[in-house]
Amino acid sequence: MSWILAAPIIIPFATAVLAFLFRHGPEGRWLSVLGSAGLLIASIILMVEVWDQGVVAAQMGEWPAPFGITLVADLLSAVMVVITGITGLAIAIYALADIEERKEKLGYHALYQVLLAGVCGAFLTGDLFNLYVWFEVMLISSFGLLVMGGNRQQLDGGIKYVTLNLVSTVMFLSGIGLLYGMTGTLNMADLHSAVQTVENPGLLVVIAVMFMVAFGVKAAVFPLFFWLPASYHTPAISVSAIFAGLLTKVGVYSLMRMFTLVFTTDVAYTHTILLWVAGFTMVTGVLGAAAMNDFRRILSFHIVSQIGYMILGLALFTPLAIVGAVFYLVHHIIVKANLFLVAGVTRRIAGSTDLNQIGGLYKTAPLLALLFLVPAFSLAGFPPLSGFWAKFILVKAALENGNYWISAVALIVGLLTIYSMTKIWGNAFWKPHPAGLQPKLSSLPAKDRAALLLPIAALAALTCVIGLFPEPFVLFAERAADQLLNPQLYIDAVLGGAS
Repeated sequence: MSWILAAPIIIPFATAVLAFLFRHGPEGRWLSVLGSAGLLIASIILMVEVWDQGVVAAQMGEWPAPFGITLVADLLSAVMVVITGITGLAIAIYALADIEERKEKLGYHALYQVLLAGVCGAFLTGDLFNLYVWFEVMLISSFGLLVMGGNRQQLDGGIKYVTLNLVSTVMFLSGIGLLYGMTGTLNMADLHSAVQTVENPGLLVVIAVMFMVAFGVKAAVFPLFFWLPASYHTPAISVSAIFAGLLTKVGVYSLMRMFTLVFTTDVAYTHTILLWVAGFTMVTGVLGAAAMNDFRRILSFHIVSQIGYMILGLALFTPLAIVGAVFYLVHHIIVKANLFLVAGVTRRIAGSTDLNQIGGLYKTAPLLALLFLVPAFSLAGFPPLSGFWAKFILVKAALENGNYWISAVALIVGLLTIYSMTKIWGNAFWKPHPAGLQPKLSSLPAKDRAALLLPIAALAALTCVIGLFPEPFVLFAERAADQLLNPQLYIDAVLGGAS
């Protein structure tokens, strides 16, 4: 069992070492693809094990919980690792045509694999201090990827990114120290019962808010999101795509884990804060997107907006709402990464992502136009694509809970999302190119076309499958939500007889 849980972490680290050693030749890029495929296979094996056996856990070094390092996977952890494998493989293939040789020699593929290892580690750890360690692994590797190339815009975005994330890290580490001082443990399963008997519940709520802020920075929620649209449009498209798909979702995952397993002693207070945060995050993100006129900047602001929907599900804290949050989390990783990949192909053939400087792609590149419409319509919530079902579940949960105002906010934000996607379509695809150019996919070398379009088509197909056949995915989300709201199986798997 320990190998099944550790493999999604070990494989990317091992691949990173090999990719760095062979970074001066073409072997490095193919090692990255093979390592990403290995991660996907390992994650699927883990998912099968969790689906069959329930929550699975292992103690590293055979130190018993809560004293040792615990790796644990429930359905939410397992599906996040699977989505990491899918997205990681898609972007590794895309990078074959996107990342220039100079960045490969600087160690792009090694840093990329370290980032994947950090993400998987964060999803699988059962210990708060080790979650902090995985956050640091992600921060170091993501900063390296963000500033790779060294132009002024990248360095400016990188400084904003790392500065606020370091503030988040200090807040997180301070919260860990205070929580350990109150409870004597950092094992998440052990904390579930330890927080029920603390002598100062008021201080516990303060610590919960500290964690909310720390994870909120990682998740880019209101008002802590400004680093994201300032940085995500600056690096290579492959880097933007993996950041957009996965990094903020680690923050969302951490919020979901801690505020369903540990910080549940004063739900009326903590989750009301999360509800208001969700509403403001949705509104400010979509308004920022509406004001932008660059493909990647619009998508960056929409990351913020869509994070609000996921926080909404957690804030409502009902079984249906948690189902919607899990479903939305999975759907959004695929769709958002895919939209950034489409933006990259647009820039390759049209020369820019500025909507004022491009156009005519519907006529000259109809395949790319189709591949854009699938994730764009899904993000906007058009039926029957995956985004429609995710928003439908969340709005229904809000209505059933009597939160009519947040339902109205979610629907209005959905309409403004349609406006943003329509703006991209009208300017990049429908109107003629302002310079009279005819940007075509055939202008790309054949091997580049395959590497760029295959991942986009695969992710679009997955979006269609989730949308057209939602029942098994909803049933999966229901089972995952049940584990989150009834954590005794998680606790028993980690602590065994000690629980």
